Amino acid sequence: MSTDVRHYDVIVSPVITEKATAQSEHNQVVFRVAPDATKPQIKAAVEKLFNVKVTGVNTLVRKGKTKRFKGILGTQSDVKRAIVTLAEGHTIDVTTGL
Repeated sequence: MSTDVRHYDVIVSPVITEKATAQSEHNQVVFRVAPDATKPQIKAAVEKLFNVKVTGVNTLVRKGKTKRFKGILGTQSDVKRAIVTLAEGHTIDVTTGL
C-alpha cells in the first residue's frame, strides 16, 4: 500500500467558511479529517500533500446534532476538524484543490 493513499485518507476536505477564511490571515488552514486521525498523521499528510512546513496542529470534534427533516428525526454525524498552523512564508490555496 502506497503512503500517498494513506495521506489522502487522513485529509477529507478543506473547510471554507467565513471563520476559516479569516484564520488564513494568521497562517492557519482548516481541514475536515478522518475521525481516527492523530495530530502527527495530520501533520505528515499536510506536509506531504501540499509541500509546506507545519508548525502546529489543533483538533476539535463537533458532535452530531439531532435535526428534524420533513417531520422525520435524524442525527448528523460527528465531524473532526484540524486547524493547521503553517510556518512563515508557506501558504496553501484551498480553492484550487489537489
